[in-house]
Amino acid sequence: MPLTHKQVKNAKAGRHSDGNGLYLLVKPSGAASWVLRVQYQGERRDFGLGSLSLEPITADVPIEHRKVLTLGDAREKARIGRALAKAGINPSAHWRQSSQPSEASKTFQEVAEARHRDIKGSWRNGKHREEWLGSLKRYAFPHIGGDPIEAIDTSAIEKVLMPIWLAKPETARRVKQRIGTVLDYAHGKGWRSREAPMRAVNAAMKAIKQPKRGNFAAMAYKDLPAFMKKLREGDLSVGRLALQFLILNVSRSGEVRFAKWREIDLEAAEWRIPAEKMKAGEPHIVPLGPASVAILNELRGLFAHGPDDLVFPGLKGSMSDATMAKVFRKAGGKDATVHGFRSTFRDWAADHGFNNDWAEAALAHSVAGQEGKTVAAYKRTTYFEHRRDRLMPAWAAFVVGQSNVVRLAS
Repeated sequence: MPLTHKQVKNAKAGRHSDGNGLYLLVKPSGAASWVLRVQYQGERRDFGLGSLSLEPITADVPIEHRKVLTLGDAREKARIGRALAKAGINPSAHWRQSSQPSEASKTFQEVAEARHRDIKGSWRNGKHREEWLGSLKRYAFPHIGGDPIEAIDTSAIEKVLMPIWLAKPETARRVKQRIGTVLDYAHGKGWRSREAPMRAVNAAMKAIKQPKRGNFAAMAYKDLPAFMKKLREGDLSVGRLALQFLILNVSRSGEVRFAKWREIDLEAAEWRIPAEKMKAGEPHIVPLGPASVAILNELRGLFAHGPDDLVFPGLKGSMSDATMAKVFRKAGGKDATVHGFRSTFRDWAADHGFNNDWAEAALAHSVAGQEGKTVAAYKRTTYFEHRRDRLMPAWAAFVVGQSNVVRLAS
């Protein structure tokens, strides 16, 4: 059983277990200290954490650097120590090194702020730019802001998410994604030995069912194949082709409506959306399957397709949101929304066992790892091969049938 504060205060000489490898050692003289017993490099080791304090520590010193610890402090430092040992890092050596300023001792907060500085200039939306870091300040920093970036593990991320997972599901999803981005950024910079443990986090949090997203009404994915069939069988129109293309590539409406032919590489079967058109201000490469390529070839036979021509032109310039919404309603979309197809895809991917990071990358929600300086590097950091070869073909097969070919009206 975990120790109580009363037991700690009245502890006699000996070793007293708090659980999870944390012990209070009391000497015959009455001096008491905390020890963490943990497996490290294949053997059981004891690591000293610090002396016992019965009074709260008011000094503004990170837990891992404190030499005097209350019961709560000791539990937190032990958690960090277990994460370090699991990662193959000697906790005592790490804490000695991190007590001196160095690149290797960066905290989660320091890395998050560094990541924010690197990318904030690329965001056109000032509110989104401030909210990115603001959400971490509100929800993550109080729990893990002072933790070494190397020590952030699944349990630490769960500690951040649990208070908001049910009460604020959309906020929780964003915070989770941003924590993953920070950890992968640290890995790319060499400040962390491994990528974010988001697969384990997703598995742990999946059992706690969240309410459906409330921002955009989404069609249940079981209804999507029938909807797509009706959409494909209707009269040929640019709006119908645009909506099919949007669904196949889980794109945002504006990305499709303002797409230009210079962004399309039919030979490579890629749609390369420049950073200035993306919500997060980062370039996004969409792998185009046969169904999407068939739509593009149909459009090339109907309209001008110079580099600066719109792929899906409207009657007067670009197509409007209202046009696509009208097509959606006429095809039987009912109370759902065009943007909701992104949530439809997200639910389908989760329920069919696809990697969360792949799905997030398909939605252009994050750029994992250090930004690449070439297209090839960019593809690696956004799971491009996984999306191209596995995720998006499976999605297209589900949406339009195993033939994976869009039948266009003649």
